[in-house]
Amino acid sequence: MSYDVIVLGGGPGGYVAAERAGQAGLKTLLIEQRALGGTCLNEGCIPSKVLLNSAKIYHYTTEYGRKFGVVCQGSHVDQPAVVARKEKVIHTLVSGVGAAMKASHVEVVNASGMIRGRGDEGIQMEADGKVYTGKNLIIATGSRAFVPPIPGVKEGLASGFVMTNREALALKELPRRLAVIGGGVIGLELAAYYGVVGCETTVIEMMPKIAGPIDDEISALLQKGYEKDGMKFCLKSKVVRIDADGVAVQKTPTVLEELVEKDGREEKVLCDKVLLAIGRKPVADTCGVENLNLVVERGAIKVDECCRTNAVNVYAVGDCNGTSMLAHSAYRMGEVAVNTILGKKDRMRYKAIPSVLYTNPEVACVGMTEEQAKAAGIDAVTVKLPMAYAGRYVAENEGPVGIAKFVFDKKYRTLVGAHVMSNYSSEFILACAVMIEKEMTVDAIREIVYPHPSVSEIIREAAFAVKL
Repeated sequence: MSYDVIVLGGGPGGYVAAERAGQAGLKTLLIEQRALGGTCLNEGCIPSKVLLNSAKIYHYTTEYGRKFGVVCQGSHVDQPAVVARKEKVIHTLVSGVGAAMKASHVEVVNASGMIRGRGDEGIQMEADGKVYTGKNLIIATGSRAFVPPIPGVKEGLASGFVMTNREALALKELPRRLAVIGGGVIGLELAAYYGVVGCETTVIEMMPKIAGPIDDEISALLQKGYEKDGMKFCLKSKVVRIDADGVAVQKTPTVLEELVEKDGREEKVLCDKVLLAIGRKPVADTCGVENLNLVVERGAIKVDECCRTNAVNVYAVGDCNGTSMLAHSAYRMGEVAVNTILGKKDRMRYKAIPSVLYTNPEVACVGMTEEQAKAAGIDAVTVKLPMAYAGRYVAENEGPVGIAKFVFDKKYRTLVGAHVMSNYSSEFILACAVMIEKEMTVDAIREIVYPHPSVSEIIREAAFAVKL
């Protein structure tokens, strides 16, 4: 069986690539061994947002709601019901992806795929005992949770004491004490959920700050807010062992201990569940890339700006190429790969890809920080404003005020970075991304009419506040 395009992997990059190829009239095959939608839809981006939304609703029914004049008695979290709703949402969206494939005339094979090499008629793939040939191959095998070589991890995973994001998103019984190894996006979002709904949560992070590369000041404010809600942090700390002696007695958390190395001494973090959230690594070692002699660097398939590998007519999109491990980046990569196959001029651009931490409050960023801009040789200036400058923010929030930072290029009078801690920031960060991508000047940004009252008006305030 011969195809114009074979796509290996049905996650965000893969299914979008398959859909665009099918819509363009190319005979397309999509091979996915698990559910369509990949990690993002089934056990990552989407299910975590379902849980976080439930946590937000619960938060408003407790003491926080009283600040708004709303008193709710006896509210509690029904964890099985939360998980059931998560499954309903996943089923709805997976079905939607399947319908999109059908509408785009994409053939789907639900099986593990393996690259066999290049034949006379094209690239050969094996799946479900059959051999398929494609003129073009798009590899979209995604990523997997990184499992560190910490003593006790393997035993803990086998017993269920240690979890990855997959298991953490499916727990039907709330742990009393949760230890989260990793203070990045995955760890913080899940820690935020379990912390809000009543679990005693401790985040262990090797770096001196949480949330990875986000602005240092925003990171500190975010941590302060979490700590006020009861979350604990062990920063500059390394997990040296996970005790597995008592994992069979998970209802007795006092005998389940995780040892943390901090300032040269060991401290014990008591817990009855451990979440591994150190990060993810590209999956490029299980699909036969060696049979096409693809260049793999640091576990990722090397690609150019058009997502082309070193092999003719072979592309790699999404997490497997390691360039920008975000679902929305994968969407765009899939489109770039298909456009390149079709002979349309297109390429990946990375200067305006937004990233979001979907906790409460949200943190949304795009572009460079002032430090990054100056390191790149840009004469940069930052405008920092409290979110209280936006009337809707004041109307809908109580407590510590969020902040927004906007980084401008003095020479060209353009926006080069935006970093916001505020509710709704995940929605209006797109406006900042467009401004950066299109290199809009401050004068052009000032001429935009923003809806009032809206939190997005903070952009307008910054445009008039900056001195260039």
